[in-house]
Amino acid sequence: MWAVLALLFALSSGALSLDKLNMCMDAKHHKIEPGPEGKLYSQCAPWRDNACCMANTTEGAHNDSSYLYNFNWEHCGPMSDQCKKHFIQDTCFYECSPHLGPWIQKADEGWRKQRILGVPLCKEDCESWWEDCKNDFTCKTNWHKGWDWSTGFNRCPKDSKCRNWTEVYPTPKSMCEQIWSNSYLYTTHIKSTGRCMQLWFTGENPNRKVAEYYIKNAQQRQTVAPTILLFLAVTSFSGMMY
Repeated sequence: MWAVLALLFALSSGALSLDKLNMCMDAKHHKIEPGPEGKLYSQCAPWRDNACCMANTTEGAHNDSSYLYNFNWEHCGPMSDQCKKHFIQDTCFYECSPHLGPWIQKADEGWRKQRILGVPLCKEDCESWWEDCKNDFTCKTNWHKGWDWSTGFNRCPKDSKCRNWTEVYPTPKSMCEQIWSNSYLYTTHIKSTGRCMQLWFTGENPNRKVAEYYIKNAQQRQTVAPTILLFLAVTSFSGMMY
């Protein structure tokens, strides 16, 4: 009997986990469900076959002071084109990705009900992002909070100063993990391993298989513990009967 109960639990867990493979988070500009979007703008185009973003969102993602969040990347002067490219890709990834389900968490924030936490990024993506921004400037480590919003756009707080990128973020790991409140996790996995999420890609979206891998791993861990508990409970109950 315990085996049957464990199987039923595993099947129900599997059904719930599969929902996480193709979903949109409950946030400011995301669609309710992912689907095709034929005219995604420029660097967001790779998600056009299955996206959580709409065309106007992707156009806003390419603007320096976008209406999306009134966020100004150039809060410490002009940002280099090579650095800005990565922030556009980062925005496209956040707004458009339908395969972030394993890392979606509740968010206690007025502008969104859900966020991502600990998304494992590929080593190449973190390192190239940091490398291309290392000559730029910023005044804050965590870009999620602590800004001066008195003008309607983010400005550096009064007690801060603009510093070189590598002073604020000494390593690619520190940048990837700190800049958006641990939304991302730096990993040593490279793209070919299939164990890390790619911020940008060409062709078929490789992140679906990565999400599926993490979902299956989580599902196995969730199934093993209840199975052991059920076994112990049933054997204990059987022992009481004899």
